[in-house]
Amino acid sequence: MSRKTLLLLTGLLVLALVASGCRPTPTPSPTPAKAELSGKIVEAGSTTVQPLAEKLAEAFMAKHPKVDITVQGGGSSVGIKSVGEGTVDVGAASREVKDSEREKYPDLKVFTIARDGIAIVVHPDVPVNGLTKEQVKGIFAGEITNWREVGGPDRPIVVVSREEGSGTRAAFEEMVMGKKGPPITEKAILQPSNGAVRTTVATTPDSIGYLSFGYLDESVKALAIDGVEATEANAASGEYPIVRPLNFLTKGEPTGLVKAWLDFILGDEGQQIVAEEGYIAVR
Repeated sequence: MSRKTLLLLTGLLVLALVASGCRPTPTPSPTPAKAELSGKIVEAGSTTVQPLAEKLAEAFMAKHPKVDITVQGGGSSVGIKSVGEGTVDVGAASREVKDSEREKYPDLKVFTIARDGIAIVVHPDVPVNGLTKEQVKGIFAGEITNWREVGGPDRPIVVVSREEGSGTRAAFEEMVMGKKGPPITEKAILQPSNGAVRTTVATTPDSIGYLSFGYLDESVKALAIDGVEATEANAASGEYPIVRPLNFLTKGEPTGLVKAWLDFILGDEGQQIVAEEGYIAVR
């Protein structure tokens, strides 16, 4: 190879290297930003679930400021009917869905978001600390009417119950009174919510009622049932005998914003809130 040819090839190589060095580095395509959640959810139903639903809604909206969740009460039957008829996005029920409701609303999807014990509570001055489930059944059926019949003083028992349509009442009737058992006495004082039952028992001497564990406080005394204290630990272990599911319901498989909220509730953050509010996590 001649000197002239070698110089020519060397020059071409240098030009190629310079050209490649000047070429701009390709810029990677930006990753599309995840769309921010926005929109509105309306939830209605169980008054037992209501305070928990409010906490779960607040936490979700704090993470997603463009989301608006409205939480309403009305009772479990109202929640099931409302979501079944499509007037709300999410229904809440503090009991199992009845066969008749499933037949009427075949598209219902049920999601158990927590479990809850039902405590038997008395006025703090009642000197009885525990009952058997059979004794509770007898009291609410109106067959046991005096505290002396269950080891207490000679004073009449004042029965306080939830109204018809309440999920707490339905669960109590199923688990304590029995599906074919006696009805709750007609002499019972009926109240529309757990809070109202608690207030009535706390202010009415010689009274007895039943409450969601989530509503227990020092204003009433929770009784041991069949020798088992009414505690979250005993309810979670299965030792405490009166425990029911807290359910959210949708019409058909949940999608979009409703699915995102349910995923949050059933995830670690949501279940931590469930436990902090005094209910039993399902995970």
